Amino acid sequence: MNLKLSRRKALALVAATSATSIFAQTSTTWSAIESKARGQTVYFNAWAGSERINAYLQWAGAQVLQRYGVRLEHVKVTDTADVVKRVRGEKSAGKLQDGTVDLVWINGENFLAMKRETMLFGPFAQGLPNFQYVDVVGKPTTRIDFAEPVEGLESPWGMAQLTFYADSKRVPSPPKSMAALLEFAKANPGRVTYPRPPNFHGTTFVKQAMVELNPDRSALYQPYTPEALAKAAAPLWVYLDALHPHLWRNGKQFVQNNGAMRQMMSDGELMLGFTFNPNEAANEIAANRLVESVVSFQFDSGTIGNTHFLAIPFNAKAKEAAQVLANFMLSPEAQARKADITQWGDATVLALDKLPPSERERFAAKPAPGQVARFAPTIPEPHGSWVDPLEKEWLKRYGQ
Repeated sequence: MNLKLSRRKALALVAATSATSIFAQTSTTWSAIESKARGQTVYFNAWAGSERINAYLQWAGAQVLQRYGVRLEHVKVTDTADVVKRVRGEKSAGKLQDGTVDLVWINGENFLAMKRETMLFGPFAQGLPNFQYVDVVGKPTTRIDFAEPVEGLESPWGMAQLTFYADSKRVPSPPKSMAALLEFAKANPGRVTYPRPPNFHGTTFVKQAMVELNPDRSALYQPYTPEALAKAAAPLWVYLDALHPHLWRNGKQFVQNNGAMRQMMSDGELMLGFTFNPNEAANEIAANRLVESVVSFQFDSGTIGNTHFLAIPFNAKAKEAAQVLANFMLSPEAQARKADITQWGDATVLALDKLPPSERERFAAKPAPGQVARFAPTIPEPHGSWVDPLEKEWLKRYGQ
């Protein structure tokens, strides 16, 4: 008997039973929520750096308006930390209701800050009818956000995992570990780089190196301490000291963001790039910004991955409409459209085997050029409290 498999089945059964039970208990309440939501406007604070994402939100807004009488106003932001500061300011000023933020796209250290400072409404996520379809077993990061238990305070929206990409004609055997990446950089001086932290992609690159270089990662999933950082980061600095002289511009300068790195790879200046969206290369190929010979890959032992979420601030004015919108975003229809390369290309949080066959067919699109052929294991993010001190230490050492 396969005990590991049996345990997974048992966990799946418990999760499914819990979700069904919660849904049954709240079905009457949900009808009341939908009724009260009608006529409300959701001020959804979300990153606006992608035309595809913005277009997707316009589509979602049209759907919830037509079906539920809920208006979606996309408040376009460049940094979610600014949203956290705004809600914090409202709390400090005593604005305990009628806040300016109804729903926020969030995860990681921003979620940690809002949870610790009791700036979130909930728990609400498990009361959403479509939560019953979420893959809480196969995708454990739908319940743990940067090592912090979600506890129903945010609703899973999409999956992300560090993914590299390269032109297979130029790089027939891409590196499949950070150690191999160092050797690749030595063999191809000036053709590799990463964004400058605190850019998200740059910080993720640094975290990937840190987790690979620490066989015992237990400390990384506990709240940060200076002593733990000093120990865990010691091999990281040795690695980066060895890597940087072989990077673009000898590691004295770094690109500002993922988009700049992708463009430099497209232009031939770099030999590989990376992203946190496994479908990004496929998206860029479809848009004719990358050639069809570009392939995506992940490291053999795994790469850092997480779930991104939707959360409702404690003082949101339209809490009911925010829940209706979050529930729609979890629907098979909305998740399948979001996963579609031609729409957004963001991986689903749903367990397809939980869906009725008719809904499962929505996800049956053929693989597109540039998509990951074989996914590697997901390495959970270190605890969110590590991000800021790690970035500050990187800047102290390399940011001059």
